[in-house]
Amino acid sequence: MNKHDKEIAASCRLLKLGTNFVKNTLAFTGDSHQEYMLKVLSAEVEYRELKRRDLNLKKAGFGNVKTFENYHFEDIELPAAIDRELLIKADFLNRTENLILYGRNGTGKSHMATAIGVEACMQGKKVAFYKTAALVNEIVTAKADGKLLRYLKKLEKLDLLICDEWGYIPFDAEGSQLLFQVIADCYEKRSIIITTNLEFSRWNGIFYDDQLTTSLIDRLVHHSHLIIFDRESWRFKHSLMQQK
Repeated sequence: MNKHDKEIAASCRLLKLGTNFVKNTLAFTGDSHQEYMLKVLSAEVEYRELKRRDLNLKKAGFGNVKTFENYHFEDIELPAAIDRELLIKADFLNRTENLILYGRNGTGKSHMATAIGVEACMQGKKVAFYKTAALVNEIVTAKADGKLLRYLKKLEKLDLLICDEWGYIPFDAEGSQLLFQVIADCYEKRSIIITTNLEFSRWNGIFYDDQLTTSLIDRLVHHSHLIIFDRESWRFKHSLMQQK
């Protein structure tokens, strides 16, 4: 590395441009100063975008990263307002709309929710994936530790909140009220995806409060698309028991 290269590297460090930028300044050439600078800057923009996507994926908390590749849409009822292509592209997020994925266990609801979340991360959006019971536990713990406001502010930064396995485990009164607060705070500000095997009429079994349940459903369905998974469990269909 010659004197000029060292000075470039030192300047990049002072400007916090990183080693990737330094590498590109030394690697690229151009027929003019403008062409050279455009190459360096374009490469840096692409690099930072990739890093941002990777960070979004890491922070999202997906148990397993899944996409729509080879995903089967048979026996899934999509509403007229949203088609398969718009779903795959997570287009509804641009309108701050919600999805409620309803059907029996093992029918691909969590896979779809994850695939949409991954696509949103690829678009540079901030996503958080939670098992609903785990989300409630975290909120309750945050409140007990005097950190509820900080936790809610973290959720406010999201573009998409995914609540998986909604209604699988009932909550106590405090957990129900805090979950309601989270959903109410999302209203018309960020999108929500809920996966559940419970129809709306049974949601009062989660919250034990008819008024709270009605108010929650009212907020959710106002800007929601209901997708129904009317098929047998994929896990049961492909289980070793079935193969035998």
